Amino acid sequence: MTQAPTPSSRPFCYPHAESALHCGKVSLEALARRYGTPLYVYSANQIVERLGLFQQALRGREHLVCYAVKANSALAILKLLADRGAGFDIVSGGELERVLAVAPDAAERVVFSGVGKTAAEIDRALKAGILEFNVESEAELALLAARARKLKRKARFALRVNPDVFADTHPYISTGLREHKFGIDIRQARRIYLSVAGNRWLEARGVSVHIGSQICSAEPFGAAIERVSKLVRQLRREGIVLKAIDGGGGLGIDYHGGSFDATAEVREYAAAIERALDGFEGCLLLEPGRFLVAQAGALVARVLQVKRNGKKTFVITDAAMNDLIRPALYQAYHEIVTVRPRAGKSRIVDVVGPVCETGDFFARDRKLQPVEAGDLVALLDAGAYGMAQSSNYNSRLRAAEVLVEGAKARLIRRRETMADLLGPEMV
Repeated sequence: MTQAPTPSSRPFCYPHAESALHCGKVSLEALARRYGTPLYVYSANQIVERLGLFQQALRGREHLVCYAVKANSALAILKLLADRGAGFDIVSGGELERVLAVAPDAAERVVFSGVGKTAAEIDRALKAGILEFNVESEAELALLAARARKLKRKARFALRVNPDVFADTHPYISTGLREHKFGIDIRQARRIYLSVAGNRWLEARGVSVHIGSQICSAEPFGAAIERVSKLVRQLRREGIVLKAIDGGGGLGIDYHGGSFDATAEVREYAAAIERALDGFEGCLLLEPGRFLVAQAGALVARVLQVKRNGKKTFVITDAAMNDLIRPALYQAYHEIVTVRPRAGKSRIVDVVGPVCETGDFFARDRKLQPVEAGDLVALLDAGAYGMAQSSNYNSRLRAAEVLVEGAKARLIRRRETMADLLGPEMV
C-alpha cells in the first residue's frame, strides 16, 4: 500500500510517512470532509490504464473491448470509457439508456446480453442500432425475429452457447455449466443456426460464451473458446460464416492485496484466447467489467463506535450492507485499511454497519490497525458491484461518488436526499 501506484496495482497509497491515504494525488480525508461519508472514490487513471491493457494485448487482431456495464454503471465512468473507444456489454434496457445518454454514437458498439429481454427492450435496442444481441434461448430468438420483422430492422445476433466448462469461482457467479440458467447447450447450437439461416430479419453475426466471473486462471477461458472455435469451423463448412466470437468477461482480480501484476494477467488471458481461436480471422469481442473498475474504487466510511461485547470487538461504521453487499451476499473479502493510521498494535475485530441484520458485516475476525470513533476507514477493491448493487434498505440514502483524475476530484453522483427516497411514493 505504500508504493506509488502503477497500472498493475491499486491506485490507493500513503504518499509518505504520517500522511493520509490518497487516491492518486488526492487525500481521502479531504474528500470525506468535502463530500461526507459513506463515499465511493474511483481512479479515472487506473480505469483508463486497465482498458489500455486489453487494447494493447489484442492490437494484433480485430477486436472490441465491451465494458460490462453491470459492474459499475456510473455515467461518468461510461463516458470515460466511451471516449477511449470501448464498447459496452449490457443486460437491460436501463443500461442501454445509460450508454446512449453519455455516448449516442456508441450504440453500434453495444452487445445486449441477459436471459430475460423484454419485447420493449428489444425494440429499443433495434431502433438504436446496436451491434448484436447475445441470444440465450430459442424462444428469445423467435421473439427477436418477430420484433425485427415488425420494425423492419434486421437483427444481428450471436447465440450464447453453454460450453459446460467448470470455472473455479463462487457458485453464484459461475455461469458455464449445463445446470445454470444461462446460454444454449452448445450441442444444440448448430441446429438452431441452421434453422434460421433463411430468415430475412435475422443475421447470424457471431457466437458468444461467458463462463463466470472472478476467474483467476486463463485455462478455463481457453477451454471455452476452443469449443466455440470448433463450432464456428463446423458452421463454416455448412455455409454459415460467423464474423465474430464473443469471449465474454470474468477475468478476476486479487482482493487480498497480494502481488498482482495486471499487465501479466491480461497478456496470459489474451494469449490463451488467441491460441484457442485457432486461426479465426473475424472480430474478437471481450466483456471485462470487474477487472477494469474493481481495484480503481474504494468505499470510504467513518467509524461511529468501537464496541466491545464479551470477547468480541466491533468496529461500527456509517457504511452498511446496503452500500456494499458483497461480503454479506458472497462472503466476499475486501481489504480494510485506516485512512490515517494510528500508532499501536492491531486488533482482531468485526467491521460492521448499522443495519438491523446480523449479516450486515464487512469483515469478521479481521486484524485491523487501531481505530477510534470519528476515524475513517477505506474498503478497497470496491469499484465493481459496490454502488451498482446498493439499495435503500432500512431507508438509508445511497452514497455519493467521486471520480479522481490526477490531482483533481469531481463529484459524479451526489448523495441521495430524503426527498429522493420518498419522491416516487404515494400515500
